[in-house]
Amino acid sequence: MALRSEWLEQDYYKILGVAKDADAQGITRAYRQLAKRYHPDVNPGKEDQFKAVAIAYEVLSDPAMRKEYDTYRAVGPSGNSSGVGGSGSGNNWSRRDENLGDFIGDVFNRKRKPQAARTPASGGNIEAEAHIGFEEAANGVTISLGLDSDVACGNCGGTGSEHGAPPVVCPKCQGSGSISVSQGFFAISIPCPDCSGRGEHAEKICESCHGVGAEHRKRQVKVRIPPGVHDGSKIRIKRGGNAGRNGGSPGDLLVTVHVSSHRFFTQKGSDLLLTVPVTFAEAVLGAAITVPGIDGRVSLDVPAGAKSGLVLRARGKGLPRRGKGERGDLLVTIEIDVPKDPTDGQTRAVKAFAEATPESPRKYLEDQA
Repeated sequence: MALRSEWLEQDYYKILGVAKDADAQGITRAYRQLAKRYHPDVNPGKEDQFKAVAIAYEVLSDPAMRKEYDTYRAVGPSGNSSGVGGSGSGNNWSRRDENLGDFIGDVFNRKRKPQAARTPASGGNIEAEAHIGFEEAANGVTISLGLDSDVACGNCGGTGSEHGAPPVVCPKCQGSGSISVSQGFFAISIPCPDCSGRGEHAEKICESCHGVGAEHRKRQVKVRIPPGVHDGSKIRIKRGGNAGRNGGSPGDLLVTVHVSSHRFFTQKGSDLLLTVPVTFAEAVLGAAITVPGIDGRVSLDVPAGAKSGLVLRARGKGLPRRGKGERGDLLVTIEIDVPKDPTDGQTRAVKAFAEATPESPRKYLEDQA
Protein backbone atom coordinates (compact mmCIF):
# COMPACT_ATOMS: atom_id res chain seq x y z
CA MET A 1 0.00 0.00 0.00
CA ALA A 2 2.98 2.30 0.49
CA LEU A 3 3.62 2.36 -3.27
CA ARG A 4 -0.02 3.10 -4.06
CA SER A 5 0.01 5.88 -1.54
CA GLU A 6 3.02 7.39 -3.23
CA TRP A 7 1.26 7.24 -6.60
CA LEU A 8 -1.59 9.20 -5.08
CA GLU A 9 0.77 11.74 -3.59
CA GLN A 10 3.09 12.22 -6.56
CA ASP A 11 1.85 13.89 -9.74
CA TYR A 12 4.41 12.63 -12.22
CA TYR A 13 3.00 14.79 -15.00
CA LYS A 14 3.56 17.86 -12.86
CA ILE A 15 7.08 16.74 -11.94
CA LEU A 16 8.00 16.48 -15.63
CA GLY A 17 6.04 19.62 -16.51
CA VAL A 18 3.91 17.96 -19.21
CA ALA A 19 0.19 17.72 -19.87
CA LYS A 20 -1.68 14.50 -19.06
CA ASP A 21 -2.22 13.87 -22.77
CA ALA A 22 1.44 14.41 -23.66
CA ASP A 23 2.81 11.97 -26.22
CA ALA A 24 5.86 9.78 -25.73
CA GLN A 25 8.17 12.23 -27.50
CA GLY A 26 7.04 15.12 -25.32
CA ILE A 27 7.60 13.07 -22.16
CA THR A 28 11.07 11.99 -23.28
CA ARG A 29 12.02 15.53 -24.27
CA ALA A 30 10.89 16.94 -20.93
CA TYR A 31 12.75 14.22 -19.02
CA ARG A 32 16.01 14.80 -20.84
CA GLN A 33 15.89 18.53 -20.19
CA LEU A 34 15.13 18.12 -16.48
CA ALA A 35 17.58 15.28 -15.99
CA LYS A 36 20.38 17.39 -17.43
CA ARG A 37 19.32 20.38 -15.32
CA TYR A 38 19.29 18.45 -12.05
CA HIS A 39 22.18 16.09 -12.73
CA PRO A 40 24.75 16.39 -9.92
CA ASP A 41 27.51 17.04 -12.45
CA VAL A 42 25.76 20.24 -13.48
CA ASN A 43 23.89 21.23 -10.32
CA PRO A 44 25.25 19.68 -7.11
CA GLY A 45 22.68 19.39 -4.31
CA LYS A 46 19.78 18.55 -6.62
CA GLU A 47 19.95 14.79 -6.10
CA ASP A 48 16.34 14.57 -4.81
CA GLN A 49 14.98 16.40 -7.86
CA PHE A 50 17.07 14.21 -10.13
CA LYS A 51 15.68 11.07 -8.49
CA ALA A 52 12.07 12.32 -8.67
CA VAL A 53 12.39 13.15 -12.36
CA ALA A 54 13.88 9.72 -13.07
CA ILE A 55 11.07 7.89 -11.24
CA ALA A 56 8.38 9.98 -12.96
CA TYR A 57 9.83 9.20 -16.36
CA GLU A 58 10.18 5.51 -15.52
CA VAL A 59 6.42 5.31 -14.92
CA LEU A 60 5.15 7.58 -17.71
CA SER A 61 7.47 6.24 -20.42
CA ASP A 62 5.93 2.77 -20.22
CA PRO A 63 2.43 2.72 -21.83
CA ALA A 64 1.13 -0.10 -19.62
CA MET A 65 2.48 1.37 -16.40
CA ARG A 66 1.29 4.84 -17.36
CA LYS A 67 -2.22 3.50 -17.91
CA GLU A 68 -2.09 1.72 -14.55
CA TYR A 69 -0.85 4.91 -12.88
CA ASP A 70 -3.62 7.03 -14.45
CA THR A 71 -6.27 4.48 -13.46
CA TYR A 72 -5.02 4.20 -9.90
CA ARG A 73 -4.98 7.97 -9.43
CA ALA A 74 -8.47 8.20 -10.88
CA VAL A 75 -10.13 5.48 -8.73
CA GLY A 76 -7.93 5.75 -5.62
CA PRO A 77 -6.99 2.93 -3.20
CA SER A 78 -10.33 1.18 -3.77
CA GLY A 79 -9.45 0.43 -7.39
CA ASN A 80 -8.81 -3.05 -8.81
CA SER A 81 -6.39 -5.28 -6.93
CA SER A 82 -4.19 -5.92 -9.93
CA GLY A 83 -2.46 -2.54 -9.47
CA VAL A 84 1.20 -2.06 -8.87
CA GLY A 85 0.89 -3.14 -5.26
CA GLY A 86 -0.76 -6.43 -6.24
CA SER A 87 0.75 -9.65 -7.41
CA GLY A 88 -0.02 -8.95 -11.05
CA SER A 89 2.65 -6.26 -11.29
CA GLY A 90 5.25 -7.17 -8.73
CA ASN A 91 7.48 -8.82 -11.29
CA ASN A 92 7.12 -5.82 -13.59
CA TRP A 93 8.45 -3.48 -10.90
CA SER A 94 11.20 -5.89 -10.00
CA ARG A 95 12.36 -5.95 -13.58
CA ARG A 96 12.23 -2.18 -13.92
CA ASP A 97 14.04 -1.74 -10.63
CA GLU A 98 16.84 -3.78 -12.11
CA ASN A 99 17.10 -1.68 -15.28
CA LEU A 100 16.27 1.82 -14.09
CA GLY A 101 19.81 2.73 -13.17
CA ASP A 102 21.03 1.66 -16.60
CA PHE A 103 18.22 3.55 -18.27
CA ILE A 104 18.98 6.81 -16.48
CA GLY A 105 22.64 6.44 -17.16
CA ASP A 106 22.09 5.98 -20.89
CA VAL A 107 20.96 9.59 -21.21
CA PHE A 108 24.47 10.69 -20.25
CA ASN A 109 26.23 7.90 -22.15
CA ARG A 110 27.02 6.16 -18.89
CA LYS A 111 26.13 2.70 -17.61
CA ARG A 112 25.15 1.46 -14.21
CA LYS A 113 28.04 -0.98 -13.95
CA PRO A 114 31.12 0.79 -12.64
CA GLN A 115 33.55 -0.73 -15.10
CA ALA A 116 31.39 0.49 -18.01
CA ALA A 117 30.88 3.87 -16.35
CA ARG A 118 34.61 4.45 -16.31
CA THR A 119 35.06 3.37 -19.92
CA PRO A 120 36.37 6.29 -22.01
CA ALA A 121 33.82 7.66 -24.48
CA SER A 122 34.92 8.55 -27.99
CA GLY A 123 34.20 12.03 -29.23
CA GLY A 124 31.61 12.67 -31.90
CA ASN A 125 32.38 13.27 -35.56
CA ILE A 126 32.28 16.76 -37.04
CA GLU A 127 31.07 17.61 -40.54
CA ALA A 128 32.49 20.59 -42.43
CA GLU A 129 32.58 21.96 -45.99
CA ALA A 130 35.51 23.18 -48.09
CA HIS A 131 35.29 25.30 -51.25
CA ILE A 132 38.28 25.09 -53.61
CA GLY A 133 39.14 26.02 -57.20
CA PHE A 134 39.28 23.66 -60.17
CA GLU A 135 43.10 23.79 -60.40
CA GLU A 136 43.39 23.25 -56.64
CA ALA A 137 41.26 20.14 -56.95
CA ALA A 138 43.43 18.89 -59.80
CA ASN A 139 46.78 19.50 -58.10
CA GLY A 140 45.84 19.19 -54.43
CA VAL A 141 45.90 21.93 -51.83
CA THR A 142 46.19 22.44 -48.07
CA ILE A 143 43.47 24.63 -46.59
CA SER A 144 42.61 25.92 -43.14
CA LEU A 145 39.12 25.28 -41.73
CA GLY A 146 37.62 27.16 -38.80
CA LEU A 147 35.76 24.79 -36.46
CA ASP A 148 33.66 25.30 -33.34
CA SER A 149 34.00 22.03 -31.43
CA ASP A 150 34.99 20.16 -28.27
CA VAL A 151 38.72 19.91 -27.59
CA ALA A 152 40.67 18.39 -24.73
CA CYS A 153 40.70 20.76 -21.77
CA GLY A 154 43.94 22.71 -21.77
CA ASN A 155 44.04 22.90 -17.98
CA CYS A 156 43.63 19.20 -17.11
CA GLY A 157 44.65 17.55 -20.37
CA GLY A 158 41.25 15.83 -20.65
CA THR A 159 41.37 14.05 -17.26
CA GLY A 160 38.75 16.22 -15.52
CA SER A 161 41.07 16.62 -12.53
CA GLU A 162 42.73 19.89 -11.67
CA HIS A 163 46.15 19.96 -13.37
CA GLY A 164 45.71 16.34 -14.46
CA ALA A 165 45.81 14.77 -10.98
CA PRO A 166 44.75 11.06 -10.88
CA PRO A 167 41.16 10.27 -9.74
CA VAL A 168 40.25 8.74 -6.37
CA VAL A 169 37.65 6.06 -5.46
CA CYS A 170 34.26 7.60 -4.72
CA PRO A 171 33.56 7.27 -0.95
CA LYS A 172 29.77 7.48 -1.40
CA CYS A 173 29.38 4.39 -3.63
CA GLN A 174 32.72 2.77 -2.70
CA GLY A 175 33.63 2.54 -6.37
CA SER A 176 30.45 0.72 -7.48
CA GLY A 177 29.14 3.66 -9.48
CA SER A 178 25.57 3.35 -8.15
CA ILE A 179 23.56 3.77 -4.99
CA SER A 180 20.28 2.18 -3.88
CA VAL A 181 17.28 4.39 -3.17
CA SER A 182 14.25 3.03 -1.28
CA GLN A 183 10.81 3.52 -2.81
CA GLY A 184 8.22 1.93 -0.54
CA PHE A 185 8.37 -1.85 -0.93
CA PHE A 186 11.08 -1.70 -3.55
CA ALA A 187 14.42 -0.04 -4.20
CA ILE A 188 15.99 1.31 -7.35
CA SER A 189 19.61 1.81 -8.29
CA ILE A 190 20.60 5.16 -9.69
CA PRO A 191 23.98 6.54 -10.75
CA CYS A 192 25.92 7.79 -7.77
CA PRO A 193 25.34 11.55 -7.61
CA ASP A 194 28.83 12.21 -6.27
CA CYS A 195 30.74 10.48 -9.09
CA SER A 196 27.99 10.43 -11.76
CA GLY A 197 28.21 6.63 -12.02
CA ARG A 198 31.96 6.44 -12.68
CA GLY A 199 32.93 4.86 -9.35
CA GLU A 200 35.69 7.42 -9.02
CA HIS A 201 36.04 11.15 -9.22
CA ALA A 202 38.63 13.84 -9.27
CA GLU A 203 39.99 14.77 -5.87
CA LYS A 204 39.72 18.33 -7.12
CA ILE A 205 37.50 19.03 -10.12
CA CYS A 206 39.12 20.96 -12.95
CA GLU A 207 37.82 24.50 -12.75
CA SER A 208 38.08 25.01 -16.50
CA CYS A 209 35.95 22.09 -17.73
CA HIS A 210 34.12 21.22 -14.46
CA GLY A 211 35.37 17.64 -14.59
CA VAL A 212 34.19 16.82 -18.11
CA GLY A 213 37.68 16.75 -19.61
CA ALA A 214 36.72 18.78 -22.68
CA GLU A 215 35.91 22.38 -23.50
CA HIS A 216 34.06 23.97 -26.40
CA ARG A 217 35.96 26.57 -28.38
CA LYS A 218 36.94 27.72 -31.84
CA ARG A 219 39.99 26.26 -33.53
CA GLN A 220 41.75 26.17 -36.88
CA VAL A 221 42.47 22.83 -38.56
CA LYS A 222 44.81 22.27 -41.51
CA VAL A 223 43.28 19.89 -44.07
CA ARG A 224 45.17 18.42 -47.00
CA ILE A 225 42.95 18.02 -50.07
CA PRO A 226 44.56 15.33 -52.27
CA PRO A 227 44.88 15.79 -56.04
CA GLY A 228 41.99 14.59 -58.17
CA VAL A 229 39.05 15.23 -55.83
CA HIS A 230 35.66 15.67 -57.46
CA ASP A 231 32.89 18.07 -56.54
CA GLY A 232 31.01 16.46 -53.63
CA SER A 233 33.93 14.25 -52.56
CA LYS A 234 34.18 13.50 -48.84
CA ILE A 235 37.48 13.39 -46.96
CA ARG A 236 37.82 11.81 -43.52
CA ILE A 237 40.41 13.27 -41.15
CA LYS A 238 41.06 10.71 -38.44
CA ARG A 239 40.89 12.10 -34.88
CA GLY A 240 40.03 15.56 -36.19
CA GLY A 241 36.57 15.67 -34.57
CA ASN A 242 35.29 16.38 -31.08
CA ALA A 243 37.48 15.47 -28.13
CA GLY A 244 36.58 12.28 -26.24
CA ARG A 245 35.34 12.16 -22.66
CA ASN A 246 37.12 10.47 -19.75
CA GLY A 247 40.24 10.05 -21.86
CA GLY A 248 38.40 8.66 -24.91
CA SER A 249 39.79 9.12 -28.41
CA PRO A 250 38.63 12.06 -30.55
CA GLY A 251 36.05 11.59 -33.29
CA ASP A 252 36.74 12.17 -36.98
CA LEU A 253 36.39 15.25 -39.15
CA LEU A 254 34.33 14.67 -42.32
CA VAL A 255 34.94 17.31 -44.99
CA THR A 256 32.69 17.66 -48.04
CA VAL A 257 34.63 19.29 -50.90
CA HIS A 258 32.93 21.68 -53.31
CA VAL A 259 34.91 22.35 -56.52
CA SER A 260 34.22 25.48 -58.58
CA SER A 261 33.66 25.17 -62.32
CA HIS A 262 36.36 25.95 -64.91
CA ARG A 263 35.90 28.35 -67.83
CA PHE A 264 37.28 25.82 -70.36
CA PHE A 265 37.19 22.33 -68.92
CA THR A 266 34.42 20.08 -67.74
CA GLN A 267 35.05 16.94 -65.75
CA LYS A 268 33.97 13.34 -66.26
CA GLY A 269 35.46 11.18 -63.56
CA SER A 270 39.22 11.64 -63.90
CA ASP A 271 38.98 12.76 -67.54
CA LEU A 272 38.97 16.38 -68.65
CA LEU A 273 36.69 17.42 -71.51
CA LEU A 274 37.46 20.35 -73.82
CA THR A 275 35.82 21.61 -77.02
CA VAL A 276 38.18 23.25 -79.53
CA PRO A 277 37.25 25.10 -82.77
CA VAL A 278 39.27 24.46 -85.96
CA THR A 279 39.09 26.20 -89.31
CA PHE A 280 37.55 24.63 -92.40
CA ALA A 281 41.00 24.37 -93.94
CA GLU A 282 42.44 22.65 -90.86
CA ALA A 283 39.60 20.15 -90.87
CA VAL A 284 40.06 19.39 -94.58
CA LEU A 285 43.85 19.35 -94.78
CA GLY A 286 44.70 18.31 -91.22
CA ALA A 287 46.78 20.36 -88.80
CA ALA A 288 48.88 20.34 -85.65
CA ILE A 289 47.19 22.38 -82.93
CA THR A 290 48.00 23.35 -79.36
CA VAL A 291 45.34 23.37 -76.64
CA PRO A 292 45.39 24.26 -72.92
CA GLY A 293 45.88 21.47 -70.38
CA ILE A 294 45.56 21.43 -66.61
CA ASP A 295 49.38 21.37 -66.30
CA GLY A 296 50.32 23.37 -69.39
CA ARG A 297 49.93 23.33 -73.18
CA VAL A 298 49.18 20.07 -75.02
CA SER A 299 49.93 19.38 -78.71
CA LEU A 300 47.49 17.38 -80.84
CA ASP A 301 47.24 16.33 -84.50
CA VAL A 302 43.96 16.96 -86.29
CA PRO A 303 43.72 14.35 -89.08
CA ALA A 304 42.85 15.40 -92.64
CA GLY A 305 39.13 15.18 -93.30
CA ALA A 306 38.17 15.70 -89.64
CA LYS A 307 34.49 16.28 -88.96
CA SER A 308 32.79 18.21 -86.21
CA GLY A 309 32.39 15.99 -83.15
CA LEU A 310 35.65 14.11 -83.66
CA VAL A 311 37.24 13.41 -80.23
CA LEU A 312 41.03 13.50 -79.86
CA ARG A 313 42.53 11.84 -76.78
CA ALA A 314 45.65 13.02 -74.95
CA ARG A 315 46.44 10.15 -72.60
CA GLY A 316 47.53 10.95 -69.06
CA LYS A 317 46.70 14.66 -69.37
CA GLY A 318 43.60 14.52 -67.20
CA LEU A 319 43.12 14.54 -63.42
CA PRO A 320 44.92 12.23 -60.99
CA ARG A 321 43.02 9.06 -60.15
CA ARG A 322 42.83 9.04 -56.37
CA GLY A 323 44.80 6.22 -54.82
CA LYS A 324 45.91 4.73 -58.15
CA GLY A 325 49.03 6.73 -58.98
CA GLU A 326 47.86 7.49 -62.53
CA ARG A 327 45.93 10.17 -64.37
CA GLY A 328 42.90 10.32 -66.57
CA ASP A 329 42.87 11.62 -70.16
CA LEU A 330 42.23 14.95 -71.85
CA LEU A 331 39.41 14.46 -74.38
CA VAL A 332 39.28 17.21 -77.02
CA THR A 333 36.19 17.52 -79.21
CA ILE A 334 36.74 19.15 -82.61
CA GLU A 335 34.24 21.78 -83.76
CA ILE A 336 34.58 23.26 -87.27
CA ASP A 337 34.34 27.03 -87.11
CA VAL A 338 32.11 28.54 -89.80
CA PRO A 339 32.59 32.30 -90.32
CA LYS A 340 29.41 34.26 -89.75
CA ASP A 341 30.58 37.20 -91.87
CA PRO A 342 33.17 35.85 -94.35
CA THR A 343 35.55 38.21 -96.09
CA ASP A 344 35.65 38.60 -99.87
CA GLY A 345 38.69 36.34 -100.05
CA GLN A 346 37.01 33.66 -97.96
CA THR A 347 33.89 33.88 -100.11
CA ARG A 348 35.87 33.44 -103.32
CA ALA A 349 37.79 30.50 -101.83
CA VAL A 350 34.63 28.75 -100.72
CA LYS A 351 32.99 29.27 -104.14
CA ALA A 352 36.04 27.80 -105.79
CA PHE A 353 35.86 24.83 -103.46
CA ALA A 354 32.17 24.39 -104.25
CA GLU A 355 32.89 24.40 -107.98
CA ALA A 356 35.59 21.77 -107.39
CA THR A 357 33.09 19.61 -105.51
CA PRO A 358 30.31 18.88 -108.01
CA GLU A 359 28.89 15.85 -106.19
CA SER A 360 26.57 16.47 -103.26
CA PRO A 361 27.49 14.76 -99.96
CA ARG A 362 23.74 14.07 -99.57
CA LYS A 363 23.46 12.09 -102.77
CA TYR A 364 22.81 8.82 -100.95
CA LEU A 365 19.81 10.42 -99.30
CA GLU A 366 18.53 12.00 -102.46
CA ASP A 367 18.65 8.64 -104.23
CA GLN A 368 16.18 7.31 -101.64
CA ALA A 369 13.65 10.07 -102.32
